[in-house]
Amino acid sequence: MKLYNGLGPNPQVVRIFIAEKGMDVPLEEVDIMAADNRKEAHLKRNPAGGLPTLELDDGSFLSEITAICEYLEEKQPAPPLIGSTPEERAETRMWTRRIDLQIVEPMSQGFRYSEGLPLFKDRVRCLPEAADGLKTIAREKLVWLDGLLAGKQYVCGDRLTLADILLYAFVKFGGSVGQPLPEECGNIKALVERIDARPSAQA
Repeated sequence: MKLYNGLGPNPQVVRIFIAEKGMDVPLEEVDIMAADNRKEAHLKRNPAGGLPTLELDDGSFLSEITAICEYLEEKQPAPPLIGSTPEERAETRMWTRRIDLQIVEPMSQGFRYSEGLPLFKDRVRCLPEAADGLKTIAREKLVWLDGLLAGKQYVCGDRLTLADILLYAFVKFGGSVGQPLPEECGNIKALVERIDARPSAQA
């Protein structure tokens, strides 16, 4: 396998996941600042032009971070980062989807349509007028999630999962692009600090 890697939180999620698994997956850098991810070589690997993209041993390609992480979990179930039982896996998938749709998407689009507009305006359709509303949605959902984390170590209780890794990467990203974690989100702040202390956070 080989992971086509680049700047940004999406590749970071997969790198942390791989590090937590203790897997050895070589990286090949794709320069998104030079728009190399939108050029023919990468579009043959991933027609959506996104990163990361995983090249499988048979030469085929897999993209989208949740699909890549699900695949890696099936290839190497231990330590489980999605779950060891149907119930655990369902819980992780539920929270991963909620975080993805309600926090990650509005946060990312809010960035692309404002601070990131010079980079993205010629690559994807941008709606600058929507930026403030999208950022507000992400902020409100972070506060909502924080309230549900009271008394928990991680999103799914005491087990680190893909949901936490996704949340971690995008909270860190938000803080770097003008969308800091709301001050009242002490539970998420503590979760981020727990992951910060893990070696995988350096991946």
